Amino acid sequence: MKVVASIVSLASLLAVAGVVVALRSSAPDSQSELRISRSHGTPEAVVDKHGNLHVPSDYRAIYEFLGTWAVAADKGAGSSELHTVYANPGTTAAYRTSGHFPDGTVLIKEVYETSTAPMTTGTVSQARSLKGWFVMVKDSQDSYPGNPLWGDGWGWAWFDAENRMKTTSTNYKTDCLACHVPAQATDWVYMSGYPPLK
Repeated sequence: MKVVASIVSLASLLAVAGVVVALRSSAPDSQSELRISRSHGTPEAVVDKHGNLHVPSDYRAIYEFLGTWAVAADKGAGSSELHTVYANPGTTAAYRTSGHFPDGTVLIKEVYETSTAPMTTGTVSQARSLKGWFVMVKDSQDSYPGNPLWGDGWGWAWFDAENRMKTTSTNYKTDCLACHVPAQATDWVYMSGYPPLK
């Protein structure tokens, strides 16, 4: 009698386990779907054949997050801007393997105006409105010698928030390079703000 009860209990447990396995295999697995969509997603091109840059519409969905910078307010508490930086897929692995950005690397920095207010954690600055994007594309081959937005190993461009397709930069040497001079030794990129690359 006890043997029969044990067999019935074991059979019941196996049946329940089978149902659970079936449900799990038929239900969508958000993690595996995320991996699949990222590995099969093809990033939108950022550069045309003339070297004109634009901000891709899909970067938040498939680019890698590198880090965030807070620009301190000149007066009062908090930050005046927040800069959030993304890189095209594969950048982190490539950089950690070789120690440099491979050609084709795309860095996109979102620049936000902030609002600052007291919260339970203290005085907090948060993103309020997008001012625009700064885009860099690695190019050690000098692929666009006639384009004034390319040089020193990168393509450089600023885009106002109103138009991600047309840059307001006219020459990287006058519009972009001066801010990056302190980072010249690290390929013009401020590496200290990007923990995933370390």
